[in-house]
Amino acid sequence: MEPRLFDLDLQLLADATLMIIAVFVLFLAASYFLFNPVREMMAKRQAKIKDELETAAKDKKDAASLKLSYEEKLKNIDKEAEEILSDARKRALDNENKIIAEAKAEAARVIERAKVEAELEKQKAADDVKREMVVLASMMAGKVVKASINTTIQESLVNETLKEIGESTWQS
Repeated sequence: MEPRLFDLDLQLLADATLMIIAVFVLFLAASYFLFNPVREMMAKRQAKIKDELETAAKDKKDAASLKLSYEEKLKNIDKEAEEILSDARKRALDNENKIIAEAKAEAARVIERAKVEAELEKQKAADDVKREMVVLASMMAGKVVKASINTTIQESLVNETLKEIGESTWQS
């Protein structure tokens, strides 16, 4: 027999079959112990990524709705500020009017009190003038009686007395 380069004998076929069966069993074992856990890990990772994407989408949607609501509030903030300022101005104007009314009422009371006091002072001055006139009249009467004089002397005494008290005093 001549040596061949590639000899197909029974032993080679048996070894090749055994090798194929061993590789197949090794593949099944590797698949069971290595590939299945990797597949499970990949499935879990895929589910986790899917959940994270859904959560991110939900968060993005919530953020967009919050943004819209804040933008709406920002649009309304100027109106609210104007309303607050308008209300404050109105209250300030009301307080100003109230204070002015109270001041006018107080001024009217002070003026009325001053008028009453002036009237009392005028009455007191008139009473004082009357007393002085009575005193002057009694002094004149006393002078007239002492002097027992005629009408020309009496007139001169009256004129002299009037000059002493002043013309404005007895005329008012």
